Amino acid sequence: MGVERSSSSDPVPAAGGLIEVRIRELGQLFNSMDPSPFHEKELDPDAEDYIVGSAKELPTQSPASLLVHLDQPAELPDEERIVQEAIRAHFARQSERLRRDLRDLLRRGWKSLAIGLVFLAACVAGGESIMRHMGERPLATALRESLLVGGWVAMWRPMEIFLYDWWPILSERRLHDRLSRISVRIVHRIMSAAHSS
Repeated sequence: MGVERSSSSDPVPAAGGLIEVRIRELGQLFNSMDPSPFHEKELDPDAEDYIVGSAKELPTQSPASLLVHLDQPAELPDEERIVQEAIRAHFARQSERLRRDLRDLLRRGWKSLAIGLVFLAACVAGGESIMRHMGERPLATALRESLLVGGWVAMWRPMEIFLYDWWPILSERRLHDRLSRISVRIVHRIMSAAHSS
């Protein structure tokens, strides 16, 4: 058997905003291929997916907290603060990346909208010109309708961006921004003497 001891004297947060992770060693939280210093390391993709997925299930108004159950001590001075800063820095970088992605998407949306409107106006003008020169003939009507359809098809991409594409990125950014302020507690699992013998 074993008992768990927190590395902090602070109480473990209430379960409402709590994410729990059980690992053997701290290295499992971080990307082993990342050569950066510990406080700049990227999270392991599986660990990040688990934390993000768990955070999505938490009440949005409650502060998020991460409780790490650790089998092997990290033997780092002030390990809890170091791990908390590394995790917060990771999600702050992700939040900034998502902010840039959203900005770039909206920029593309405005450009697409401008192009689409110009093309739609040209199609409408072309259709009216055909009707003036050819009259109400079936061929003229078909050509005008085809131009109108083509013009509205050109508006599909900006409409998709402004109606559907931007808000999932904004939601993800807000979640990562929230996780960039997450509090971290580390609980060590200490094997009892009877079990270790």
